[in-house]
Amino acid sequence: MKLKKLIPLLFCMTIGQSLFCTQLAMSLTIPQKVEFADQTISLERYDMRERFDREQLIIAYGHSTSILHIKRANKYFPIIEPILKQNGIPTDFKYLAVIESSLDPRALSPMQAAGIWQFMPKTAQQFGLEVNDEVDERYNIEKATVAACKYLRSAYNKYKNWATVAASYNGGMGRVSDELEKQQVDEFFDLLLTSETSRYVFRILAMKQFMENPKAFGFQLQREDFYPTIKTKNVVIKDSVGNWTTWAAKYGISYYQLKDFNIWLRDRKLTNPNSKEYVIQIPDKEDFKYDSSKIKIYNQMWVMF
Repeated sequence: MKLKKLIPLLFCMTIGQSLFCTQLAMSLTIPQKVEFADQTISLERYDMRERFDREQLIIAYGHSTSILHIKRANKYFPIIEPILKQNGIPTDFKYLAVIESSLDPRALSPMQAAGIWQFMPKTAQQFGLEVNDEVDERYNIEKATVAACKYLRSAYNKYKNWATVAASYNGGMGRVSDELEKQQVDEFFDLLLTSETSRYVFRILAMKQFMENPKAFGFQLQREDFYPTIKTKNVVIKDSVGNWTTWAAKYGISYYQLKDFNIWLRDRKLTNPNSKEYVIQIPDKEDFKYDSSKIKIYNQMWVMF
């Protein structure tokens, strides 16, 4: 039996006349500390180390999902990050959106949380989003990001600690505040919470490490692997729309294309009884044909060369 290693992550052996290959499964280096929202978080404590390692291993070996995270981030981080900055929220919270929805703008949970930021209907309305059968702004990336900023700022005013703020996004401010008082500790990392919320912040921390340098996790993509950005123009409407298919045809696009770029439009019509102003994005048909030369890479660490 002859053994040989062909490439770092592939182990092959020949048995007789046959060649058998399998992917090597290796652990990753666990950092001594990580940075999140300008806070240095030590991972030297035994439980901190193990909790972080669990999440980075899941990311490293969830290949299809992790690759999609990078590809989608190239489209949506350029939209999300400037809004976070404008609202005084640390840009590391863009990784919270990755954990919430895998950056799928159509994401809908079994509990009816929707959009990239996974707002529940009542919470969305509380922070200024319109949610009804015709319009659901949880699916509007820009408006939902502004609403998320309002929540995060409100939580920071309460906790003065961004990691605890992140935990409250999953567990709710009421529950986190109650447990901080009952357990007599000051921040998330010392709290005993449900498994989902306990893992939540560590998932964000590990996702940041991964997406800042996926090559270190063994992921390498090329420019042509990414999705192009389609230019759009804004059309402002204040009236009702009886049929979105007919309306879209006036701009030379299909009903599908209208809804693809305006996911927050949830019905075939818009009654708009209060003459509210809406901004509709119309895609540029010249960008419909894939052209890798037009692809802009958000983070050069994401590409092989």
